[in-house]
Amino acid sequence: MNISEASKASGLSIDTIRFYEKAGMLPAAPRDRRGWRVFNADAVEWLRNLERLRATGMPLANVRRFAVLVHAGDAAAVSGTAERLTILRRHQLRLADRQNELDACKTYLAHKISVYEAMEAKEQ
Repeated sequence: MNISEASKASGLSIDTIRFYEKAGMLPAAPRDRRGWRVFNADAVEWLRNLERLRATGMPLANVRRFAVLVHAGDAAAVSGTAERLTILRRHQLRLADRQNELDACKTYLAHKISVYEAMEAKEQ
């Protein structure tokens, strides 16, 4: 499939796909006679993986490093696996911290809402 079809299949914009490609975050892929990248189902799934990592708030530099390690394959098998796991675990901790922050914000907002609802009820 071409980049337009990959865009539709992955839900990413063509610009985002090109950015990921230029950043070295996509695996090597065959090109057609015009020199255009040919995307297969694995490439589209990888695009979805990149987007999921970004959706979690993972910094782009970490996503980029993760992608490089994934595509290094056997060349960095043991150390690459350990580093990928470290990247994911550290990000999981950041997400847990962020979740705690969001939970505190929800609690604060619920309190403020109840205060203003009580004030409103007194006014009526």
